[in-house]
Amino acid sequence: MSKEEIEVTAGDPRQKSGRYLTFQLGDESYGITVLKVREIIQMQPITQIPRTPDYMKGVINLRGKVIPVADLRIKFAFEKAEVSERTCIIVVSLTMADGRETLTGLIVDAVEEVLQIEAEQIEDAPSFSDTAISTDYIFGMAKVRDNVKMLIDIDKVVLAENLEDMAQMAGGEASEMAAED
Repeated sequence: MSKEEIEVTAGDPRQKSGRYLTFQLGDESYGITVLKVREIIQMQPITQIPRTPDYMKGVINLRGKVIPVADLRIKFAFEKAEVSERTCIIVVSLTMADGRETLTGLIVDAVEEVLQIEAEQIEDAPSFSDTAISTDYIFGMAKVRDNVKMLIDIDKVVLAENLEDMAQMAGGEASEMAAED
């Protein structure tokens, strides 16, 4: 590595370039780094967990592993939409506050493509004068062809404390789900 590469800081736009999985929610396009994506699966039955935030839909049994599932439409306050043949779950690896990695499913309307996005194509996320509007989960706006894709930090979108609570609640559900198989 060159000295210049070593001195690049986390806030440096050069660190934003890379490969992104893009997906749709309504008419909007979003992107998450492919380094966080583990797999993409079709919709499947979700076991609801009581007393969780609305956007946390429950858990699924993914090849014997119980993982929480979040609906990004609800998280981003979009109108409810019917599940279509393109609706799917993106399984991502999230970093918890204590540094542990955990798998979580994200329900999206459709997966678009994997794109190589260069730093020159990415602008900083907009800031708003209204302090009630939080965009800290958006780390950039990518200009791709004639469109804008919001690049999101998925660790900030799905709050770690909600995952911790769901993991604890799912302990009993996991035993029940395993017994059903």
